[in-house]
Amino acid sequence: MRTIRQLLAGEDEIQLAVRLALLALLIYWSFVVIRPFVPILAWSVVLAVALYPVFSWLSGLLGNRPRLAATLLTLVNFGIVIGPATWLGLGAVEGLRGFAAQLSAGTLAAPSPPAGVKEWPIIGAQLYALWEQASTNLRTAMRELAPHLKPLAGTMLGLAGGAGIGTLKFLVAVALTGFLLPAGPRLVAASNRFLARVVAERSENFLVLAGATIRSVAQGVIGIAVAQGLVIGIILKLADVPKAGLLAFAVMILGILQIGSAVIVIPVLIWIWATKPLVVALLITLCLVPASLADNVLKPIVMGRGLTTPALVIFLGVIGGTLAHGIVGLFIGPIILAVAWELLTAWVREDGATEVPADTEAAAQKSAVQGIGKAR
Repeated sequence: MRTIRQLLAGEDEIQLAVRLALLALLIYWSFVVIRPFVPILAWSVVLAVALYPVFSWLSGLLGNRPRLAATLLTLVNFGIVIGPATWLGLGAVEGLRGFAAQLSAGTLAAPSPPAGVKEWPIIGAQLYALWEQASTNLRTAMRELAPHLKPLAGTMLGLAGGAGIGTLKFLVAVALTGFLLPAGPRLVAASNRFLARVVAERSENFLVLAGATIRSVAQGVIGIAVAQGLVIGIILKLADVPKAGLLAFAVMILGILQIGSAVIVIPVLIWIWATKPLVVALLITLCLVPASLADNVLKPIVMGRGLTTPALVIFLGVIGGTLAHGIVGLFIGPIILAVAWELLTAWVREDGATEVPADTEAAAQKSAVQGIGKAR
């Protein structure tokens, strides 16, 4: 009897092992199939979560017509991506290619100071000498480092070359977002049911926290950085600043990294005051300074309590996302890592409490209730 039971138990274990192996193979194969679409799906989900409050408000304004609201919001997003975002992207691509060519050839150098800088009161002579020295030293250093910097130049050219595919991915993600927005409540309910099987005790809290983190990073970090880059890029283009698109792209990157635009704006202002007439320089400064400081005002309003994710996580998300998925990864990388960080922090917390804004939690619970009701 014992032998028969042992044989039966052994057969059950073999069947279980075979089933698990087949399940693992199916999951792996499915991932291989959808892997090219993962960045697009991730970005469309991020856009849907970030834009859902606007979609809900617009749907109510139109008499509870979710499909019409989703269509209008999708058209607006298409206009933003095809219009100013494409302009900024093309300027950045052109600047990256020129920068990579100069880097590879060892001809990269800071521009020589205009002669008018010497005539500035108090600091004119010292600033001119410092500027001239920096220009000369950088030119010499680039000639010596050119052979070692060629891999970096190749990476920049690769990033610039993938800009067209990245733009196409953005357009597809925007179109997919239009389909996800009306199905938001049902998707929330389905996500709750799935998480209930994985982490039964904290499924609701985890979903609310994930949604709050996505909105916080997408609106308060990436959204403001993109808007600031566009506005500053337009001002620089109107001011006829060389490589305005690349500078605006750098402003956007620094905004996502939480560094700020002062690193770009201050040297540009010095160049403008050194090369432009007084009235023109004053007008550009009056436009450029408020645009560069706007994020300090908008972020506390949009993000509420502020971002609790460490800056290092955002930085790794930007770099890793860009290397893994190109231009699209620049945006989804920090969001994915921020969500993972917040969920991991909440999971290892001893008391199991996940602190989220009250209004976000209420909205998520309301969406979940509506989704469950529709599902029934």
